[in-house]
Amino acid sequence: MAASSAMQSILASPLTRVVSNRSTRVNQFLIIPTNYVSPVPRNASMRVRCNAKKEQPESVTTSTPRSTPKVSTNFLDLFAFSGPAPERINGRLAMIGFVAAMVVELSSGEDVFAQISNGGIPWFLGTSIVLSLASLIPLFKGISVESKSEGVMTSDAEMWNGRFAMLGLVALALTEYVKGGTLI
Repeated sequence: MAASSAMQSILASPLTRVVSNRSTRVNQFLIIPTNYVSPVPRNASMRVRCNAKKEQPESVTTSTPRSTPKVSTNFLDLFAFSGPAPERINGRLAMIGFVAAMVVELSSGEDVFAQISNGGIPWFLGTSIVLSLASLIPLFKGISVESKSEGVMTSDAEMWNGRFAMLGLVALALTEYVKGGTLI
């Protein structure tokens, strides 16, 4: 479009002249046969047409069931780098882990590393398996997370909470390592 406009402005400029008895337009910069460029008369109006469809506003009185957007159920698509499973599962595990680490630290006075070494690995593995399966079952059925989020509890809010929980766990472990003891 931009190239066409530039070409038409070059051809319509005062430097353009038509050579008599030949079917070419001559410009000081280029020679173009007229069968490639359609002549544009001066003061011609251009008509622009938009083919976009108008969105129909949803009526308040009619209640139609929402269609749930389907996601790919392919294993590699679900676990791709930008797929729906990895960050969501890691965020959910981080939220549970951060809350559990803080509760155990407040109740028993153990730091994160002591919690892991004193029997925390089986709890971590069990929780990871249960939450991963609970997160994957709807995805393998083709139900997207966005279709089930309304109001305050949206999928974006869950993603941000998971990201902050991941950062919180790393900050908690790093602070306790540098400090040499519990945070509280």
